[in-house]
Amino acid sequence: MGIGYTTILYDDESLADGIADIGACRYDGVEIGLEKVRAAGPEHVSACLEEHDLELYCVMSGWFESDEDVEGFADDAATVAEMGAEYYGLLPPQRGGTDDETFAGWLETFCEAATDAGLTPALHHHGATHVEQPDEIEDWLARGPDSLELLYDTAHYYPYADPLSGIERFADDIAYVHVKDVAPSADFGVHTDALTSGEFHLDNVINYFRAFTDLGEGEIDFDAVVRTLEDVGYDGHVTIEIENETERPLVHAKQNFDRWQASRRSLTDRR
Repeated sequence: MGIGYTTILYDDESLADGIADIGACRYDGVEIGLEKVRAAGPEHVSACLEEHDLELYCVMSGWFESDEDVEGFADDAATVAEMGAEYYGLLPPQRGGTDDETFAGWLETFCEAATDAGLTPALHHHGATHVEQPDEIEDWLARGPDSLELLYDTAHYYPYADPLSGIERFADDIAYVHVKDVAPSADFGVHTDALTSGEFHLDNVINYFRAFTDLGEGEIDFDAVVRTLEDVGYDGHVTIEIENETERPLVHAKQNFDRWQASRRSLTDRR
């Protein structure tokens, strides 16, 4: 099981610095958004990864919002594969913005291109999107192409059910894992319900996403997450996804690496 980190906290201009930071913190791999790959150039990104001895676990394609978006993601699948990525992640469209038939067609287009390139297409369930709640995850994994697998996210599962139960429920479908914590405000449920209803007021969006935080700073028990992943037989990559700590990103990368490793050591000590 490798441990990775995302480059969300780094913009296009600082991407190389971000990859260097992740390597310095002794991560095994990295996840990068497709727009940053496009902006920096795949050759440059690959050179940075090689310099810092990092695997490219996943490229996140971007939000599915239009035919043009999805066709562009499909066109880039071969480039993503040439860079050595294993997973090609996809983000569902905004809640209430797309009908089921359209989304199903987009999944077909994306998954066909990904599998033809040798990539595993991974559906990222995500708050305020078309695939948000546990039953929706199950439905779309069943309705999507056979090649479609799940990118499981502890924080995005948290608003709807215990993240440990999600690992158990989707054990046979999880191909790749994101971990981040949630420190919910008193009215977190109100904002979650509003987004599920398609009420994208700024207050709802900000207060929902601001609840995501560093490992150990919220409500999720990551010692239990590690144990549950092992119990269900998951042996793939786990990537820490931190998105709100824009100051001192190197410090947060190291802190979160240490916290995850402590949870892994806790499991070893229990044996």
